[in-house]
Amino acid sequence: MLCQDNVVRPYLPRSAPLFRPSTIVLAKGSNRTEQRWRLAEKICAAYPNAEVVEAFATPHNRINLGQPDGLTLHYEGKQTLVLGEHDSAVRHSSEEGNTCPNYWHFSPYGFCPYGCDYCYLAGTPGVRFSPTVKIYLNLPEILDEVGRIAVRIGQPMAFYLGKLQDGLALDALTGYSRELVPFFAGHPLARMIVLTKCADVTNLLALDHGGHSILSWTVNPPEIGDRFERKTPPCLERIEAMKRCADVGYPVRAVVMPIIPIEDWRTIYCRFLRLLLSSVRLARITLGSICSYGQALHLTELKLGKSNPISSKIDRTASKSKDGRLRFHRSARQEVYRVLLDCIRELRPDLEIGLCLEERTTFDALAESRLIGRCNCVL
Repeated sequence: MLCQDNVVRPYLPRSAPLFRPSTIVLAKGSNRTEQRWRLAEKICAAYPNAEVVEAFATPHNRINLGQPDGLTLHYEGKQTLVLGEHDSAVRHSSEEGNTCPNYWHFSPYGFCPYGCDYCYLAGTPGVRFSPTVKIYLNLPEILDEVGRIAVRIGQPMAFYLGKLQDGLALDALTGYSRELVPFFAGHPLARMIVLTKCADVTNLLALDHGGHSILSWTVNPPEIGDRFERKTPPCLERIEAMKRCADVGYPVRAVVMPIIPIEDWRTIYCRFLRLLLSSVRLARITLGSICSYGQALHLTELKLGKSNPISSKIDRTASKSKDGRLRFHRSARQEVYRVLLDCIRELRPDLEIGLCLEERTTFDALAESRLIGRCNCVL
């Protein structure tokens, strides 16, 4: 809820764009407090045709969908909404083997309702065995923990919403942005960075953000979206959402990822960058390639076949990467980055650029070591 002039304005959930769950599971914690239960009832009411299953003793990550194979389980999970609680929703990443800095992140949601064929998150252990779309109803407790950690650190600190979910895809349903943005606006040290593909920013535009919420969108040329991003907001709609948020003062960033060098990729990506950079005044842009785990790539191949344009470019001859991710051949990545870096600098010489989840050798080969650490996940 938001309060203005002592008037409480409750939020009425709307069905989330591109998400129509067939089943809603009321998991452990969903009925723990009256506030949670009221929100759960309203969310269920937004989907009157969905079957509602009460599983109050079952944690959010133990919902058994009863599907025998990985792909069927994956698709069933995308049609299942779980409402529960997350007792360890605020975490510090601990990844090694690439140049990205570790960072604080938090999870009012789990997984994502969209359908990108290349999704790396689908192959992570926390999702692979329980690939349902999740809303955690204990948001006040999550924000309390964020606030305590920020105060303990004692300096401005980013908390990332988008590592383990899409940060806005379900906002129409929860209205969480109406609590998140004012919380970070009022906190002296905590800052929020959101990563999303969502084009519905209705809830964001009238909020007093104080510049403390940074909004970033994953984008790719329409030619990539049409082929690999099923049931996902079209990129041109995302750019319009970015522009609307930038116009009301939000710091806005873009993440061009994963860059997939299909035929005529140079023309396609440079044309897209001209459109993007002429449409939105970005504060930072991050480039990234495929960096998938083996199980996620397996799902991609079940969807697209083993000879798809992503799998055919994966470097399978190199020794296993230090972070366990599969990538395109190093020479191909370097070529793509060089072309896109040159294009961006011609259009916006002042724009800060980062490379996501890349190895030190890539920066060295590009003579771009100064870009290390300027990732989307940090201030």
